[in-house]
Amino acid sequence: MQGKLIKYLMCIVIIAVCSCKGNSGKHTQYVIYKGVYSFGPEVKSFRDCDSGHEFWVTDNSEQLELKYSQLDFEKPYEPVYIEVEGIKVHSGKDGLGSEYDSTLVVKKLIKITKEIPQDMCN
Repeated sequence: MQGKLIKYLMCIVIIAVCSCKGNSGKHTQYVIYKGVYSFGPEVKSFRDCDSGHEFWVTDNSEQLELKYSQLDFEKPYEPVYIEVEGIKVHSGKDGLGSEYDSTLVVKKLIKITKEIPQDMCN
């Protein structure tokens, strides 16, 4: 009897853990964003070429900041053109990104270049 009870409780725990993982059946819809990115000690900003809106940036790809630093700028905050896959979320109320209404969470870096296309990003 006690063995059956333990198996039953373990099944309940496994079901509970599995149902808590992920985001309850919702799939995150990532979007391609194209715009101008600036990076430095206190700024990680992105200006969308289509809308002109500015966002704080969180680099979950672990590639954006790395590739930016490999461009060997003499000083920080030099703008570059990027294309990334990511999502927009509301910015937190604390920290450096709190000055922005939204944060762009970068999942994947598609393109980064010093050449900013003038026809797209004026």
